[in-house]
This record gives sequence, structure tokens and C-alpha cells, in this order.
Amino acid sequence: MRWSRYLIPTTKEVPKDAVVASHQLMLRAGLIRQLAAGIYSYLPLGYRALRKVERIVREEMDRAGAIELHMPVMHPIELWQQTGRTQAMGDVLLKLRPVKDGDESDWRAQTVLGPTHEEPVTEIARAYLNSYKLLPVNLYQIQVKFRGEARPKSGVLRTREFLMKDAYSFDRDKAGLDASYQKMYDAYCRIFSRCGLPYIVCEAESGPIGGDASHEFMVLTDAGEDFVAVSENGDYAANTERATCAPLPQDESLMQEMKEVHTPGQRTIEEVCAFLKTKPAQMIKTLVYAETSKSQNVEKSKSEAPGVFVVLVRGDHEVNENKLNRVAGTRLELAPPETIRKLTGAEVGFAGPHTLGKSVVAHTLIVDQAVAVMRNAATGANKTDYHVTGINPGRDFPLTGDHVTVADVRTVIDGDLSPTGSGSPIRIKKAIEIGHVFKLGTKYSDAMKATFLDSDGKPKPLIMGCYGIGLNRIMAAAIEAHHDETGIIWPTSIAPFAVLIVALDPREKDVMDTAEKIYNELTAAGIDVLFDDRDERAGFKFKDADLIGIPVRITVGRKALAEGVVELKERAKGEVEKVGPEEVVSRAVALILGTMSK
Repeated sequence: MRWSRYLIPTTKEVPKDAVVASHQLMLRAGLIRQLAAGIYSYLPLGYRALRKVERIVREEMDRAGAIELHMPVMHPIELWQQTGRTQAMGDVLLKLRPVKDGDESDWRAQTVLGPTHEEPVTEIARAYLNSYKLLPVNLYQIQVKFRGEARPKSGVLRTREFLMKDAYSFDRDKAGLDASYQKMYDAYCRIFSRCGLPYIVCEAESGPIGGDASHEFMVLTDAGEDFVAVSENGDYAANTERATCAPLPQDESLMQEMKEVHTPGQRTIEEVCAFLKTKPAQMIKTLVYAETSKSQNVEKSKSEAPGVFVVLVRGDHEVNENKLNRVAGTRLELAPPETIRKLTGAEVGFAGPHTLGKSVVAHTLIVDQAVAVMRNAATGANKTDYHVTGINPGRDFPLTGDHVTVADVRTVIDGDLSPTGSGSPIRIKKAIEIGHVFKLGTKYSDAMKATFLDSDGKPKPLIMGCYGIGLNRIMAAAIEAHHDETGIIWPTSIAPFAVLIVALDPREKDVMDTAEKIYNELTAAGIDVLFDDRDERAGFKFKDADLIGIPVRITVGRKALAEGVVELKERAKGEVEKVGPEEVVSRAVALILGTMSK
């Protein structure tokens, strides 16, 4: 491909609205153009890279035994209502508007744009996978997805329209699901390795997708929006939404007498610590939660009030609501002020566990493990403008009993120790999620009545797994991981072109003849080549070359040819090698094949 006949609109200026490196460089290198917030066009150079990512994903999915199909972008909302996800997805689920507002009979009012495809694929399985003899099956597609992101940002890392590979496995039992899951896990490792990504695998939350086990594939970078807990020795990694740590040891200090202290107007941890001259780690936060209306047990009486849960965490810790909901066995939200006043007899900001512990009902007091081992803590007095000091778990509020649960319900922090027992400190790092695998179980097959006849002739629900990869994110993550101050450094496997030939003196016949010969021979060898034949200054061409980041650059110039050589440079290394024109093709091919094999 000749640069002069291609569309590569490079620019020197850094776009003022682009913050992360991948966004800046994708715009500057002419890979993408924003059409609207969170919506991008892929220009020719970017589209070539995206298609190479797609090819790798497709090859590895096929290798793992998955079967490709294609499902619609538009879904009947009825399917999403069957699984209850119209509420779970919230505004992320984009709905079409009827021609006339309020006309629910219009087909548009009954249609959504798919942010994911669990419902449509389960509908297919329900129709055709009706016998154990047809299992296992793994169906996948590479399809556009739409999500109502309120604040799209960071270029293609968070958009409203994106390209995803989503796969769905169907098995007859849990052992089959485990096998299917492992195949996808291994396929993902191969995909990200082939794409040149320095990825890690983390335990993860399933979120609105559902299921009881999941892993995320992450690339560590400050451009990421996810936070992961990674042990220094590498023996543990998890998204902070899921991460745990080693239990804290028991404080063996002598118990002090509990004292009430007048703390007028001091409500926050910071205010109280300053007033009492203590530290957040010696404070107990007493938080009151209530069951959300969406999570109410259908067997409950309509007149029965939502359950109230008192949750205790250390003052320097935060409640992890994913963990809390699992421990509580229901979905919780912070209780309104009137509930807190009624429970504590005090204004918000002065709650404490020492008197509340006597009035707990079944499973309403949840104590974080880090609180359970404290001594001589400070907390609210359940009395407006008062706190207490010298409070001790076990003595001043219960840690055992039918109505009390001690569990890990906090978010890990930097410096906690790995839960593996190695004693390695945990570090909190930012990351980009590039892939996610889930064990769904029967969440969707139960809701949509997708069953099969097992060998005993009885109907059973299909056991499902779900496996997603964001192809756009792979491109952005690769650029975040491989760039310098001058531009992109593409991994060879997903680079839009493998070799860039730069003709420095396009008006010189010898230069153009040599460059043309090298171009033709590389093309014949099956190498993707971009030929910069533009009549521009050498410095201008070299800056463009570094910006777009093609792995191997061959420079053909009048002065070098007079010495009987051309220049060969690997973008990732920077050193210039002088090679004879008759040798440069074999040398370039060897470099390309060598980097591809790595």
C-alpha cells in the first residue's frame, strides 16, 4: 500500500480532550475519528489493526472448538424481562422510542439494543439444544454492542458502541461447565499473548451478568478504570470488587474502660479523630443498611418491613457492598436517615454498636473481621453529639450468636497481606479489563426455561458459561502498554502493517527503483507493507513513522545507496542497522517472523 494513495491523517497536536495515551495516539496517528461522544469511526489504519485483532480472536476461538454464529443487535425486550435484567442493567440498556411518545403498541417500544447477548443465545439453545446428545456446545460471535454509558471517556476504552467477541457454553452438568470454562480461559491466554499484551488474570465480580465464578484479564496501566489487588510476589490477583486478604491478627492490648465523650458537631471520621486525638484505624464505623425493594423475598408479606442490617468496619476501611450482599444473602443499600434515627435514637453520624448489639434480630449485625480483632476503639454513642472510647468487641457488643456474623466485608487496601498465606503485601493498581469469563450456571436457562432431556429422560436446565472480549480495548491496551514519547510501538501481530518503507528522495530514480523492488519482494513474501512514497522532508516522514509505530522500518535514501546500503530499524529497539539492498528483504522477514513467534 502506498502512503500517497492511503488515508492516514496524522497530526502533531495533542487533542485537548484526550487524556490517556492511547486516546491521544489513536487520534494523532489517524486510527480513529470521533463522530459523537462515545462513538468512533475506525479509519483505514485503525481498521486494519482491529481486523488483525479480530482474526487472532477468531482463530483461537475456532481452535478451542467454539462455533461461530451471528445474532441480531435488536432484541425483543420480552427476553430481557424474562431474565429480570431490564432493571439490573438500568440505563445501560438502550431502548428504542416509539414514533408517538407513550405508544407501547409500537414495535420500537418493545425493542432494545443489545449490550450483550445472553438472552438471544439462550433463546436459540432453548429451541435446539433439547438433548444431552447435543452437548456440550459453545457458540460465539463477533458483534457490535451498544451500552448507554453516561460518561464515555478515554477514547475507545469506554464507549457507547464497541466490538465484542462474546461466547456462550452449554453443558449438561457442572463438570462439563468447568471443562468448557477452562478451554475458554486457556484460549484467552493465547489470544492476549498473541496480541502482545502484558496481561494478568484476576478473580472478579460477575456484576449484572450473574453467575457464581468469574475471572478478568487485565492490563496494568494508569489509564485503566478498574482497580486490582496484586501481591508483590505475584501469587494473588483480584479485582478490588472481589479481593480478599489475610485476616488481621488479634490486638492483645489490655481492655480499657468505656467512656462517653461529648463531641458536639463532630460527625465524620476525620472530625472525630481530630477531636479525640486518635487515628481512623482506631475508629469503628457503624453503618446501617436496609434491604432494597428489588431484593425482597417473594415469600415475605407485603406488610413486612425490609430487614435492617448494622454493619461495622474500621474507620480507615470501606464497606465492599459486593461482599456485604453475599454475606447478607440479599441486596442492601444504605438506610435513610429516618431509619437510622429510629434505630439509634440519635442523629446520623453518632451510631455505635455497643447498645445496638442488644437489640439485633436474626443476622442483622455484621462485623468485619478487622473490627472483630480491635481493642479500645472509638465509635458513636447512639446519642447526638456524643462518642465513646475504650469500646471492645466481644465485651461491649457480641461477636457470636444466632444474630451476629463476623466476616470479611471490606475493600482491601494497599499493604494488606495476600490471602494465600505467603505474607506478600498487596498493592492496589489501576488496570484495563480486556476480557472476562463467567460461570453462569442456570441463571438464564432457569429464567427462560431452556431445558434438555438427560440420559434418564428427565428435563434439566442447561448449564451455561459466558466469555467476553472487547476487541477495541485490545487495541487501546496494546498502545498503553507499548508506546513512547514519539508514538505507538505496535506488537507485530496486530500492527496495521508489519514493514514501512520510507523513500527519502522520491524524485531520484535509483531510490524509487530500489524501494519498489524491496516493496514487491516483501509483498510477494506475504508481508504487509506500507510504502511512504510522499514527496516530503525526511524529518517529517520519520516523525510520522514513529507516530504510527510500524514494527520494522526500511529507509532508502540517495546517500545510503551511494554507500551500497539501506537502513533497517526496529521501532521497539531504535538502533539503525545498515544492510545491503539485496539482503534487507530476508533480514526484515526474519525480524517479523521472530517477533511473531515471541
